[in-house]
Amino acid sequence: MFFYSIIITYDIIKMVIKMSKHNHSSKENIRIAFLLNLLFSFIELIGGFITNSMSILSDSIHDFGDAISIGVSYFLEKKSEKKSDNKYTYGYLRYSLLGAIITSVILFTGSIIVIYNAILRIITPEEINYDAMIIFAIFGVIINCYTAYRTSHSQKHNEKVINLHMLEDAIGWIIVLIGSICMKIFNISIIDSILSIILAFYILFHVYKYIKEVFYIFMETVPNDIDLNELEKDIEKEFNLKSIHHIHIWSLDGINNFMTAHVQLKEDLNKKETIELKNNIKEYVKKYDINHLTIEIEFHDENCESKKH
Repeated sequence: MFFYSIIITYDIIKMVIKMSKHNHSSKENIRIAFLLNLLFSFIELIGGFITNSMSILSDSIHDFGDAISIGVSYFLEKKSEKKSDNKYTYGYLRYSLLGAIITSVILFTGSIIVIYNAILRIITPEEINYDAMIIFAIFGVIINCYTAYRTSHSQKHNEKVINLHMLEDAIGWIIVLIGSICMKIFNISIIDSILSIILAFYILFHVYKYIKEVFYIFMETVPNDIDLNELEKDIEKEFNLKSIHHIHIWSLDGINNFMTAHVQLKEDLNKKETIELKNNIKEYVKKYDINHLTIEIEFHDENCESKKH
């Protein structure tokens, strides 16, 4: 079973590399990352039982969670091409948050199970197949390094996030490889349980960050990289406005930021000047990663009831 799994992995890697030579689109890169992660998570699961290694089982859960996350990203990459409709006036971008929650729950549950079993292993150590563990670790390093390289040249946010995941996974597998070599040399099986606990807590730390980010997005807070006071002062100064107020900034999915605002003029403008002002402000806020801006123009002597809100 072990060597059969390795042969299947090798054949699929060759097939994926062959496919990748013909298509370098963002969607295709994400699809390849998904296929490799999903395949290898099952191979890891088999390898974990064959080698009796908790650290490999731990990483199989991590990779399975990543595969789900990448699969959702691939689905959303296609879904994002669909225009907004009468039901989803903002489009379908926020489905990505649902994917983040599902992935986080899987990773959290799996990590807790791994920690529990690793502690039992520390109390009652078991024999581990070090040679097979080293081979699986080598495959883990190769696959994750290739996927990281594959997704390293894109400017799209989805693919950049996936690339970060792949780099983290590659580092994790390098640690497992070093640990398995040390276990073989020194014949200390407890290292495996310690590694699995470290990897599990590493996963839990990132799950906490993901859930925290999703919570803030659901609560429609101002994105962390935008200073509202600075933005307000910059726009007033840049366009010589009486004021900009009633500002609301939020993110649909952590990537696409939206903004609404009331702009009060120092002096009234004609139609052409007003259109030009609106277009210039919309272009200006792009440097704050604001993708969509709705402006309400107010005359210099107009009393805005929303000004204090």
